[in-house]
Amino acid sequence: MSKRNIPNHVAIIPDGNRRWAKNKGMDSWVGHEYGAKNTELLIRKAFKLGIKCVSFWGSSLENLKKRPFQEKRALLGIYEKYFASLIDSEEIHSNKIKINFIGKWEEQFPGKLKNIIEKCIQKTKDYKDNFLNFFLAYNGDDEMIEAVKRIVKSGVPANKITGELIKKNLMTSSIPPVDFLVRTGGEPHLSAGFMMWDIANSQMCFSQKLYPDFAPDDFEKAIDEFDRRERRMGK
Repeated sequence: MSKRNIPNHVAIIPDGNRRWAKNKGMDSWVGHEYGAKNTELLIRKAFKLGIKCVSFWGSSLENLKKRPFQEKRALLGIYEKYFASLIDSEEIHSNKIKINFIGKWEEQFPGKLKNIIEKCIQKTKDYKDNFLNFFLAYNGDDEMIEAVKRIVKSGVPANKITGELIKKNLMTSSIPPVDFLVRTGGEPHLSAGFMMWDIANSQMCFSQKLYPDFAPDDFEKAIDEFDRRERRMGK
């Protein structure tokens, strides 16, 4: 593994849960359940490969506001189940994985789910070896606008605004830039400014597979593709 060019930070946009369920004649929320099961497998594979920082976009603000009530309720239930399993997970603690939750989940989620998330944060807050980030009730456009507002409010002169200052005011201030962005679902595009500052120089992979079918082997093949690419960084 040490000879491979392994990305330090991989972000995954897990698109296709609803379409996967529809193709199988199932309710949309069932696709989210299978997607959550797949996320567990991908997390294990990522850290086994030596990736230090892994991010998943769980839901946007638009998802939570516009999706049908039954689907939203099921999605929140899935969050409760899987995040609760992380609190005392042997794999999380033996690998010293710090769990971060990024977005406006505190404004959008019910009390029980917020308590579970806060326990995950508290239990792993001192870990520094690996990082697992979940973007919940998150919108990248909103993140950038809020960062600009904070900078303006602080009174920093325009000629003193730097890239470092912008990063410091983002929700993602504590995590490194993204080296490799993977989006499943067969639609090669970005959404809602996802991590727009942090993916500026990232390599990208757009898989044709719907997320529940994007297996750990597919993920490793994507990492192999990253390994074969040459990152010129403007040179």
